[in-house]
Amino acid sequence: MTEIWQTVALLQSQSGLRKIGLCTQNVLWSDALVFAGHSESGGNALMYALTEYALQLIKGKSFTTPIDLLDSVLDDVHEYGKKITNNPRLRKTFSLNALVGIDNAAWLIYAAENGMHSFDEIIPEAFKPALSQHHRQVASIPLMAYSIPVEEIKEAVDQGYFFMKIKIGQPGTQKEMLEKDKERLSAIHKAIGSARTPHTNNGKLPYYFDANGRYENKETLLRLLDHAEKIGAFDQIAIVEEPFAEEYEADITAIPVRIAADESAHTDADAIKRIQMGYKAIALKAIAKTLSMTMKIAQAAFERKTPCFCADLTVNPILVEWNKNIAARLAPFPGIGLGLLETNGHQNYKNWAAMRSYHPQQEAEWSITHNGVFELDNGFYEKDGGIFLPSPHYEDMFLQH
Repeated sequence: MTEIWQTVALLQSQSGLRKIGLCTQNVLWSDALVFAGHSESGGNALMYALTEYALQLIKGKSFTTPIDLLDSVLDDVHEYGKKITNNPRLRKTFSLNALVGIDNAAWLIYAAENGMHSFDEIIPEAFKPALSQHHRQVASIPLMAYSIPVEEIKEAVDQGYFFMKIKIGQPGTQKEMLEKDKERLSAIHKAIGSARTPHTNNGKLPYYFDANGRYENKETLLRLLDHAEKIGAFDQIAIVEEPFAEEYEADITAIPVRIAADESAHTDADAIKRIQMGYKAIALKAIAKTLSMTMKIAQAAFERKTPCFCADLTVNPILVEWNKNIAARLAPFPGIGLGLLETNGHQNYKNWAAMRSYHPQQEAEWSITHNGVFELDNGFYEKDGGIFLPSPHYEDMFLQH
């Protein structure tokens, strides 16, 4: 992947209110088959076309809440997506990703029309139990890809990062992958296993592994966990995210670590199914599956006593704040006691500094990572990360209209 498209959607209500929503497109994450079957710009153009189709669908529609609006168009949008991608098994995350900017604009319109001025106010009563916290700190989680040297991981720990997302499931056959992952785990544990942090109950660094569905069965994953036990790293494994392909529907209750569902939990119904299969955490992506769907997933998980955290899509700085508003309100993650928020845009965008300049509160301390955490003071909750404030950069795009 060499580029990430940022799309911008404007909605105008009958009363004349105009609001803008942002979307970061990620074709590879949302449906790898679409990514592999087209040029990079071709796959992005298909998702863009889906957003355009959805905007045409909602013209003239009335809605009570943005959740109602999403529910009224999602199936139609998804069917259209199947047609234009020529993929009858298109993953629903592809369609939800295309709807993020529209959904965000709808929430801003909804808030303005109803005289609501805070994120807490816009959360419907049915979903408040899952989003009732006001954490003073949220962990800032960087992404450590296969190619990141162990020295850089150690440097991140020295800078105060204590919870890092580490990619496993390396290229090759299952046997080659497992051996590479064992070596990677050994090298990482040797470098940072003895480091200490004040943010966990046991003072040790928690390990968060993301396999992106590369493990074909439970037995292979258990062999990796046996290796972790052998080298003394097992008790530091906090999360193994999406180790299996979505189609692998085995009961995983007996696996002795917390397995998290990410892309396989497209909707609240999918999340419930994964929890029933033995998944013990859900990665929320308000910036990839829409805020509306995320609220439903969060509540479904909360009712089943399944912890949640917020994962990134390598989104822009303003969308980081939408995600942060969710992370700040989730129940504390077990063993850690604060919310979790992955954000890796600073590691991947060439023009991250320019993108940060579009943030209406770019100078706020709560928008910057300090010693591995976001410090969320009263100012953060007063401004809700600045998501209700206009961004002149994006507003100017629509001046001609």
